[in-house]
Amino acid sequence: MTTLVFGHKSPDTDATMSAIIWAWYLTHRRGGHAEPRLLGQPNTEAAFVLKHWGFAQPPIIADVSADDRVVIVDTNNPAELPPSINDANIMAIIDHHMLVGGLRTKTPINVVMRPLACTATVMHDIMGDDVAGLPREIKGAMLSCILSDTLAFRSPTTTGHDKAVAEKLAADLGVSIPDLADAMFAAKSDVSAFSDAALLRMDSKEYTVAGKELRVSVLETTSPKVVLDRKASLMRSMADVAREDGADQVLLFVVDILREEATLLVPNDLVKQMAEASFGVKVTGDTVVLPGVMSRKKQILPALKL
Repeated sequence: MTTLVFGHKSPDTDATMSAIIWAWYLTHRRGGHAEPRLLGQPNTEAAFVLKHWGFAQPPIIADVSADDRVVIVDTNNPAELPPSINDANIMAIIDHHMLVGGLRTKTPINVVMRPLACTATVMHDIMGDDVAGLPREIKGAMLSCILSDTLAFRSPTTTGHDKAVAEKLAADLGVSIPDLADAMFAAKSDVSAFSDAALLRMDSKEYTVAGKELRVSVLETTSPKVVLDRKASLMRSMADVAREDGADQVLLFVVDILREEATLLVPNDLVKQMAEASFGVKVTGDTVVLPGVMSRKKQILPALKL
């Protein structure tokens, strides 16, 4: 029976490529049959990585059924998974995020969650000696995941182990980490073809603070001006996106990878109050710069309050 492997909605590089990595491993090293799936269109960086390493884009699915066997990667949050996820036969979870709760399984399963920057690093460790025999494209996918989630080691989520694994993979592949990272970030920064609503949903998580339902969106880029030049229309679109998605507010953090800072768009008093309470800043306009803020997981979500 085929096992479906997928990550979270709004798939980034780690969610996209970790599904491919683990489906390959289950099929070629564990004696099963697994196939990767996506829960939406991959972002521009993930699309670049797919093409760069020669992978076809996995099929996109909207839901699962009670007959499906699934492995969940790069999330454990039901809000980021198909509506019927608790009806499916969940076989395993591999993740590096905080435990959210809410998933139900029909039998005991393997759950591997480790405080690392990237799901692919967790998979590397699970595979152990099998890593040496991985094909080039799978090692390349693993390396790309780590560079994406660590922002080429700039993110505070980076551990020494993530960096060591990435450097070993790069050496095995004969790949320059700066060159690959630059190409990935250039692809991630090309958002010209996306509508405001698509940008607000491209890399977002649902989160609740003080009874407010939030869509917390992050755009990581080496060209923040391209996004910030659209701030007026982005802020106008926030109300529509929030209403359509059942949220009270959209928060958009534009992360400047090179300057290692985030700019938060401030469309109203609610966001102003949240920015000042969460980050200890004084907001005087429709944006506020947050020096050193790079990570939603480690620096943004834990800080949010009203």
